Amino acid sequence: MSTNESDSRDLAELGYKQELHRTLGSFSSFAAGFSYISILTGMFQTSYLGFYFAGPQFLWAWPVVLFGQFMVALQFAQLSAHYPLAGSVYQWAKQVSKPAWAWNTGWMYLWAQIVTIPAVALGWQVILPQINTWFQFIKCDVSTAKGSTCTDPNFPGTFDPAFAKNAVILGIAMIVLTTTINMAGVRAMATINNVGVAAELIGATGLIILFAVHFKSGNGHLLSDGTSGDGVMKSVTSALILGAIMPLYVMYGFDSAGSLAEETSDPRKRAPRSVLQALATSGVMGFLLIMSGILATNAPDKSFGAGLTSITTDVLGSTAGKFFLVDVALAIFVCCLAIHAMTVRILFAMARDNSLPAARALASVSGTRRVPVIPAVVSGAIAIVILLVNIGNPSVFTIVISLGIIFMYIAYLGVTLPLLRNRLAGWPKGGDGLFSLGGMGVITNVIAIVWGVLGVIDLEWPRVEYYLSDTYKWGPIEATIGVAVVGLVLWFGMMQAQVGVLDEHRAGTVSRD
Repeated sequence: MSTNESDSRDLAELGYKQELHRTLGSFSSFAAGFSYISILTGMFQTSYLGFYFAGPQFLWAWPVVLFGQFMVALQFAQLSAHYPLAGSVYQWAKQVSKPAWAWNTGWMYLWAQIVTIPAVALGWQVILPQINTWFQFIKCDVSTAKGSTCTDPNFPGTFDPAFAKNAVILGIAMIVLTTTINMAGVRAMATINNVGVAAELIGATGLIILFAVHFKSGNGHLLSDGTSGDGVMKSVTSALILGAIMPLYVMYGFDSAGSLAEETSDPRKRAPRSVLQALATSGVMGFLLIMSGILATNAPDKSFGAGLTSITTDVLGSTAGKFFLVDVALAIFVCCLAIHAMTVRILFAMARDNSLPAARALASVSGTRRVPVIPAVVSGAIAIVILLVNIGNPSVFTIVISLGIIFMYIAYLGVTLPLLRNRLAGWPKGGDGLFSLGGMGVITNVIAIVWGVLGVIDLEWPRVEYYLSDTYKWGPIEATIGVAVVGLVLWFGMMQAQVGVLDEHRAGTVSRD
């Protein structure tokens, strides 16, 4: 029996027929998780936050976040070995908890994915105008702008209105591209993603080496004051807690390899390895990038304010710096592509379980490309609508960006909490030869839960320093409650009565396509 035939049989034992193309290998599986985390994307978009709120010392929050996330990744690695199903977090919650809990975990996970698409799409605005001012289609007010990026010099997180409008134009262009590629099929998506990941690995490695070559003798910024240059946070501890938002924003999405399990050959072995490799590689490279950049900068007060983007051009000069910014722009694109692909898989996974409105349409698979086309279009359209909010109120969009990460961490808890109960009851039973945590399962699971709770609290905390007003600081909490309530109403009012694998997707039946 071939590997793909064996994988299809495994899938049938879990209740589903093989419908998606099973063509991905080890590197593609790893690339899915790595491109979702995308250290170049997250760090060039958000590193200014760490520097602004905690100064160079925010670097030391990075290994703490990496350790906590790795405890979560260990749980997901074991689950991906036992349940290699599209939809990862939703499917894992379904296997270890009751239907109501699993559906609401999937609901939060779905919105985490959808909201993150436009959040990442805004990243081109941070990079492209610095490569060439031609990309700033809508010109800034020169009286408030700072260079081609339209930033307000009083705070790096506020911008001239032209910045927000131009960001939407670039973001829509990116989402149209990712939608088209995801409609083309997993092979096209994986090929582009693999090229992008290879470029990101080479670029990040090259940047670390070049920063190292430019280390300044006696540079002591790694141990400097933990407050920002403007003295926003006076306490080192509080500064680091707020500075930890930056690595929390970057190091998630490592479950992506599990979400592509039904399109991966031998996923029981490849998915667990890819989950851990994606996070470990991103975590180590991210730490080295920040550290080497801090030690290499020529003008700390100027460079730290705009994060790694200005550090790169400061250390390497305009020409060489822009070369690496091109690589960052590519990394942002493949990151958005990967997130869009994961959104398609969660929509497909929940729809074939008849767990969403218009489930049959959302779960339909193209007869030739073997990919869910409608979820790609729907998620792209919703992402563009959300992106348009940025034109009228960039501050509100800051809340939207936060919600993508908050919902993800809540969804992760939706898996780790019931998983601990299952472990205490003797899970797993069987599964010889699969990835196992052995006696460390319960201990790492407990740490993962504690870490997840602390992460959600840190991200949800109503801070004027981040949301810039007493009105907006409560936005994440209010929005989280609102989305959760809508989910509960949908479940008890509609979904609970109809949930169940659709006939055309159940193992042993003939598709209607």
